[in-house]
This record gives sequence, structure tokens and C-alpha cells, in this order.
Amino acid sequence: MPFSQGEYYARQSLFLESISDDSLVLISTNPVSTRSNDTHYRFRANSYILYLCGWSDPNAVWMASKDNGEWVTSLFVQPRDTKAEIWEGRRVGVEGAISNWPINEAYSIEDLDKIVKSKLVSKNSVFSIPGMNEDLDHCISESHNEISDPRKILDKMRMIKSSREIELMLESANLASSAHIDAMKKTHSGIGEWEIQSTIEGHFMKHKSQWSYPSIVGGGENATILHYNTNGSIINDGELVLVDAGCEINGYASDITRTWPVNGKFTEPQREIYELVLKAEIAGIEACQVGASWVSIHAATSEVLAKGLIELGILNCSLEEAIGDPIEFNGEYRNFFMHGTGHLLGLDVHDVGGGRQGDDEKGPTLQSGMVLTVEPGLYFGGWRADIEVPERYSGIGIRIEDDILVTDDGPIVLSANCPKSIVDIESIVGTGV
Repeated sequence: MPFSQGEYYARQSLFLESISDDSLVLISTNPVSTRSNDTHYRFRANSYILYLCGWSDPNAVWMASKDNGEWVTSLFVQPRDTKAEIWEGRRVGVEGAISNWPINEAYSIEDLDKIVKSKLVSKNSVFSIPGMNEDLDHCISESHNEISDPRKILDKMRMIKSSREIELMLESANLASSAHIDAMKKTHSGIGEWEIQSTIEGHFMKHKSQWSYPSIVGGGENATILHYNTNGSIINDGELVLVDAGCEINGYASDITRTWPVNGKFTEPQREIYELVLKAEIAGIEACQVGASWVSIHAATSEVLAKGLIELGILNCSLEEAIGDPIEFNGEYRNFFMHGTGHLLGLDVHDVGGGRQGDDEKGPTLQSGMVLTVEPGLYFGGWRADIEVPERYSGIGIRIEDDILVTDDGPIVLSANCPKSIVDIESIVGTGV
């Protein structure tokens, strides 16, 4: 397992200290998802069960119940089944779970309904995440009215990373960085977006990893579409490609975006926009200080971008008009920078704790041990009919994104091994085979 049993037990204890003694906790892993007919998507465990006990196999539930004055933790897992294992692979089983995982007891998932119902008789409250396991949801709703969401407690715990979690996230960032470099080296005029995607994701697989989100590879105008992931177009000479791709190490995500010219040389307009976005990203990273408000990061990048758009003649207004309301950031610059500056990062690529644009809450105050992304961008889609796009910059889409660890001594760029200066990028693109 990626963590010591002691670290898992410490997480469990901290969580259980926050709830009443007469509670029953039931956290299911994700359901298996059908791709088509009898073919399934590759299984990925629920981040909460990974966080609490490291269990990564399907069809499982983690349970905690205080019995005789002591908290007892349990796992319901798939039992050993030779016929099923011949087709689908070996199972840990009940005996393997109790021997090797940070729990006190283990049961067959087939006994879930019976055991849970017997526990519910003496419990006044239940903590469970709805929608993960239909059978469990039905069992609880039949017996209990008061159901609480454990994520309110667990999300706060997950926001601050342990030293071991940071090690895994650095490893993930380093792997993603090397994948981007590999893709830069193999890029050339006329390359297909899918070829760059295959280079990056093949690099992940070669190192026993997988993507942490579907890779975005947008060439030319496609780079101006924020969540473009069709990845099916040819990228022509003189165009940029925006690559937003990250991987997982033991469930912990990296999230890196780089933009480079497919022919290895930025044009002057591309260079102007790239240098502006990079300047904004550096300002956003510098704003990642302990005690800073979440909005201060977005404010730092927004001010740089707004000023730069005015200086380039793209906006013809005052800085105040360009930025707009200092809380809403709804000024003219938003025509070209439509998203937030970043998000928390961890077991989920858009990790728990808030802070994303559109969230109801304003976002957390930065603390040592948080990991987040900083990702400003500018997008000049020539296809857009809602705004006037300057001809000089039409078709340019640039985003630069790094993974940042907040510390008492200032921000640390976990993805620092991924080149982003114009000089470095131009020296790398097209040098491989």
C-alpha cells in the first residue's frame, strides 16, 4: 500500500473523533460503470475509501461502529470465488483484507445487508455518501431517517497533505512533466492531435500509471476551446498546440498544461500572448502564500492579464473597466480569460475543499500542506461571433498550468521539471523521433 498502516489509522481516528459515538459510518467505493453491453470502463476506486484504508478493488464498503466503547473498522469485500477469478482476476478476499489492510474486521460483501441492518438497530445516526451503492442506500433508508454526509469532515482533512502524500504528488508531477517533454520532442508540423495524446498517455502507461483526466490536445483554433478533448485534428505548420494532461500515482493526481508551436518556433503574436500568460502564471504562483485568501491568486493573474491586454491594444478601456467588479472579476478581460485561475489537487484532479469558479463558497484560506494548480490562459477563438477578436491574435489559445505546494517558506512548484520558458520550449520541440 502507498501509506503505512499507521497513517491510515491516524486518518480514521481523526475522522471518528469528529462524530458521535452512536454513529454508524458506511462508505462505499464507486460502482462499476458499463461502457457498452458487457464491457466496463476501467475501475477506479472512490477517493474516500482510498483515503481511509487504501482499498482499490470494486464492490466494497468501509464501515466504522463504536462497540463496547471502542471504534471498530471493517471492510466488506468480494469473497474468494474461483470461477469469477478465472474470468476477472484474483481477489484479495475476506482473509486477505483482514490480514493486510488497516481494519479490525472483514466480511463478505454478500453479508452487507444483514450486518448493516443489525448495526442500525442501536445507532441514532448514519454517515454515508449517497449514490455510490444502490443496495446500501436502500438498506439505510429502510431503517433510518437521519443520514449525514461524511464528506463535510473528510474534505477538510484531505485538503492538507501529509509528507507522504506530497511525495506521491511530486512523483506524479515528475512523470507528467517527462510525458510533456516527450510529446514536445516528437511534435512536428502536420502531426495529429491524437498522436501527441498517444505519446503522453503511452508514457504514463509505460511507467505503470494512467491519466488522471481525459487529455486535452488542442491545435490551432481547438486550443481556444477550454475542455476540448476530441483530439482528432491535424495541427498545421505555424499553429500552436495546447496540451493539458496529467497522471495518477497511487490515486494522487498531477495536472499540467503547456502550449508550444508545432514547428518549434513562436511567431511574434504567439510570443506576445505567451509571455503575457507566463507573466500572469508567475504572479499567481507568487500569490500562493500561507494565510492568503483564495481569491488573491485569481486577482494576481487577472491584474497582469488585464494590464497586458490593454498594453497590446486588445482592450481599449481603463484597468478598472478591464477587471470589473473586484469580487466578481467580470470586466472586459473575461472575454479572453473565461475560467478560474486554479483548483485544489489531490486524490481528485479537481480536489475537495472548494475554490473553483462557480462554487458557492469563496474558497479556502491557503494553509501549509495544500496543493493547488495555477493555470491562467488567454483564448482568441476566430470562430467566435460574440466578441471581436483581433486578427493579429486570431486562432491563438494559450494556457500554462503548474502544480503548487503551499509551504511556510513560500510556494514550491511540484511540476518545475516541465519546461515553460520560450527558450526552453523552442530548444526541445521537434528534437525527438
